[in-house]
Amino acid sequence: MSLDKDATPSTPDSSTAAAAEAPARTEDLVLAALKTRDLPSDEIERIAKDTALMKSRKVRLALAAHPRASRRLTLRLIRELYTFDLMQFSVMPAVAADLKRVAEEQLVVRLCSITLGERLSLARRSSTLVAGALLLDKESPVWQAALDNPRLTEAAIFRALQHPNAGAAFVEAVCHHAKWSVRSEIRLALLRNPHTPLARALEFARRLSPTQLRDVLHNSRLPEKTKAHLRKDLESRGRNC
Repeated sequence: MSLDKDATPSTPDSSTAAAAEAPARTEDLVLAALKTRDLPSDEIERIAKDTALMKSRKVRLALAAHPRASRRLTLRLIRELYTFDLMQFSVMPAVAADLKRVAEEQLVVRLCSITLGERLSLARRSSTLVAGALLLDKESPVWQAALDNPRLTEAAIFRALQHPNAGAAFVEAVCHHAKWSVRSEIRLALLRNPHTPLARALEFARRLSPTQLRDVLHNSRLPEKTKAHLRKDLESRGRNC
């Protein structure tokens, strides 16, 4: 059928034309754009409002970590990130310290509800705060992995040793750990822990001056029998001097 002579071809409205001219936002294009640190804030908000794009874990993570993202948006995204995306966010060098802390606290809250395999992965790769929390895990493979986490600090182990939930197996492992058992502050913490074996307590105590040892024993939770052995050893050292 032929067109009527007087008919005029229909033209798309301005919004349709603009949409046709604009390049489609694909995941790859958006991820490339989010690598630009000075990406305008309004563009970040447009990405955040794109429901299809926000289904991408990579986009959500890149958006949360972008320095131009609003704090409101970042905090919302932190709550929505999957566990390992949250872990990755918490160790990104460019992320602000306070936002890392929020992410770490979210991870610690999740520890009681995630699988053993997930906790093992976190123990090996997570931040200091999360690795420190995993030192108190009930499963030995988890705290063993956390002890070897390169981000773990002496302070985190010290705090774990002071915690009432620090188990005997964990304490003994620290006593024999090649890296941590030689640290003076860790040894002081072990001399205050009720699970430290007598042989190791004697070894650590002999590295202290009599004044230091008396001070440690005053606040120690070591069994009285162990304390008695340490005091006897101290007296013996005094007689031999």
